[in-house]
Amino acid sequence: MGRWGTLRIRTARSGAFGQVAADRLPGMRLGRVASPDGVAFVSIEGGEVAKEIAEHPFGTPTFTGRSWPLADVRLLAPILASKVICVGKNYAAHAAEMGGVAPEEPVIFMKPSTSIIGPNAPILLPPNSSQVDYEGELAVVIGRPCKDVPAARAKDVVLGYTVANDVTARDQQKQDGQWTRAKGYDTFCPLGPWIETTADPADLEIVTELDGEVRQRSNTSLLLHDIPALIEWVSAVMTLLPGDVILTGTPEGVGPMNSGQNVSVTVSGIGTLTNPVAAKR
Repeated sequence: MGRWGTLRIRTARSGAFGQVAADRLPGMRLGRVASPDGVAFVSIEGGEVAKEIAEHPFGTPTFTGRSWPLADVRLLAPILASKVICVGKNYAAHAAEMGGVAPEEPVIFMKPSTSIIGPNAPILLPPNSSQVDYEGELAVVIGRPCKDVPAARAKDVVLGYTVANDVTARDQQKQDGQWTRAKGYDTFCPLGPWIETTADPADLEIVTELDGEVRQRSNTSLLLHDIPALIEWVSAVMTLLPGDVILTGTPEGVGPMNSGQNVSVTVSGIGTLTNPVAAKR
């Protein structure tokens, strides 16, 4: 793991690895932008100014001294993850609408990093799918390498939270019996518009709109498996790296998108992620 090492966290009572606390950021809104000088991580201040971060946003970021008006830069996906881990059927009402029952333990799957796009980038509909659905979600961004993290210490490994759309070729999901193709197309993981480092994930409203019409409205308080439980579950399976993303599941109301439409996902306290929908050429 190079300079980062890997953090194995146990509770203070177990004591095996001692008390290890992750670097904690003050309240920051972290983004990634295309600026007149290239691509950079930034801190977005006052919703108007993007201050360039040197190197990366993990730990305690330092600044280069350069900044731009937010109107003069283009927001990109706030992070490029080595992997995107997703959670299925994590709201009871969504499990019911999909014809299933709520699982007793988290059901996880993965999207490739190449599926990630940022705000306002088009979601491209593959020509071999007859139904591509939106799925608005809260996403967790990991802030340090870690393994076997107990739920009680989960917050120590979180960089922050962002908004996601787990785009799904629903017909192919049903046809294949597993989800890799249906979930893995390029452009099928919009993320953004930025990362909020101090959002409280326990009580956030999620709203998905299609051409301005509300299609999903729920709250993270209804998650079957909350964020600490998900981090514990996933990190027991695999090492998590800085920038890795966990999509926490979508509420009820999923449905199809068509070329020419716009889909927006809003998570209270974080922001709105909007993407146009277009046919792939």
